[in-house]
Amino acid sequence: MTSRRLDWTIPQAPTRSFGAALFDLDGVLTPTADVHMAAWRRMFTGYFVTHGVTPAYSDEDYFAYVDGKPRYDGVRACLASRGIVLPEGHPDDPAGDGTICALGNAKNDAFNEVLADEGVEPYPGSVALLDHLETLGTPMAVVSSSRNAADVLKVAGLAHRFTVVVDGKVAAHEAIAGKPAPDTYEYAARLLGVDTTDCVVVEDAISGVQAGAAGDFALVVGVDRGAGAEDLLLHGAAVVVSDLGELMEK
Repeated sequence: MTSRRLDWTIPQAPTRSFGAALFDLDGVLTPTADVHMAAWRRMFTGYFVTHGVTPAYSDEDYFAYVDGKPRYDGVRACLASRGIVLPEGHPDDPAGDGTICALGNAKNDAFNEVLADEGVEPYPGSVALLDHLETLGTPMAVVSSSRNAADVLKVAGLAHRFTVVVDGKVAAHEAIAGKPAPDTYEYAARLLGVDTTDCVVVEDAISGVQAGAAGDFALVVGVDRGAGAEDLLLHGAAVVVSDLGELMEK
């Protein structure tokens, strides 16, 4: 694989330049992480109350067990934290609470309801960075664990900016391991035709920065939207910012 021109420079890593940007979606380009958090909270709170599970579900559970992971992995991990084991089920299971897949599908229904009702606007700083990278001709991809990535990009008005989108549907179809494994990011780099060693991974989730750190990427940038800068650095980010606009030279 031959790398592209290395035109993107960022102030937090002044000693080199980069050839491609691989973005997570929810919480990085769009504030849909808040929608996901609300949907997970609704689903797990209902399940925990109905089945007498303690302690109650909290946002700490979201960041520890769910954030950034493929949907069914998040369900499995959170239930395991309470000592609960359910049958795996099948992705076609109707929304419910009898299997891992049924619970995951209930969460997905809640997410889609909120997205349809309220829509989503991308972060202004993220749009500014996308504009900047388009001007440079820097290849860009979205790498998301969500199976809703295409819908979110469309609603947010960003779909036209990305020819490469590796989401939960693509990962399942291609049998690619999800985050915190680096495989989906590596797959996106291959589709862009850029060496991983020239790619920047941009993530807001612990599992996402772990994925970046597990691969041979040029730089892993954490975006602190609630996970905490210290935790993002501890789990693999080399740089942490609070807004993507910080990744442009002034």
